[in-house]
Amino acid sequence: MAARLRINVIVVSNGSRPIQSPGTLNVSDTADAVDNWIAERIEATDVCVTSDIPLASRCLQKGARVVSPTGRQWTEANIGNALAGREIARYLRELGENTRGPAPLTRRDRSRFLSTLDTALQAALREKTPD
Repeated sequence: MAARLRINVIVVSNGSRPIQSPGTLNVSDTADAVDNWIAERIEATDVCVTSDIPLASRCLQKGARVVSPTGRQWTEANIGNALAGREIARYLRELGENTRGPAPLTRRDRSRFLSTLDTALQAALREKTPD
C-alpha cells in the first residue's frame, strides 16, 4: 500500500525488544518511549496504526488519523468509550478478575484493516495535497 501510494512508513520499536528490519526506528527501552516518540512527532496529515488506546487518543489530539490492527478507525467520537473500557478492565484485573486479551486476528479483521487503512491514507493524502 505504501509503495502504491508513494508514502513513507515509519515503524517505531522499543529498544528493549528491537525490531531488526530496514526502515525501523529503535528508540529507548524506557516505559512509553515509543508512544512518546510517536505522539511528539505525529502530524495532522499522518496515519498511526496502533492497538494502544492511550496512544490512539494522543494521536487524535494532534489531529492525526488512527487505525487499529483490526480495522477500527479511532475518532474523537469513539475514543472516550475505549479509554473508559480500558480503565474498567484494568480495575477488574487489579481486583483479581481475569479479563480476556484481544481475540486473534481473523481474515475479516485483516480485510477491514486494509480497507480502513486505505481510506485513512487517501484522506490524509487529500489533506496534504489540496486541489
